[in-house]
Amino acid sequence: METWRLVATGSFLLGGLVMVLVGMAQARDRKGARRGDVRRAALIGLAAVAVVAVLIAYVLPSVVAWGVVGATAIAVVFITMWD
Repeated sequence: METWRLVATGSFLLGGLVMVLVGMAQARDRKGARRGDVRRAALIGLAAVAVVAVLIAYVLPSVVAWGVVGATAIAVVFITMWD
């Protein structure tokens, strides 16, 4: 596997896990939320991150892979700095 794929996958996983944690926190803070809602948000988020990480690692061309990594980084900065 090429080095750029390893770096891109690792960078996406880092940002993706932050996004999953933010999604879990938002699910917890929702009015009338139950414990299962947070678990469901975690499972859906982790599944989506895993699928995209595998695509970056093995399938996507470099421009698309780095575009996904960049979009994830922008989303993490935007969401975490919002407040």
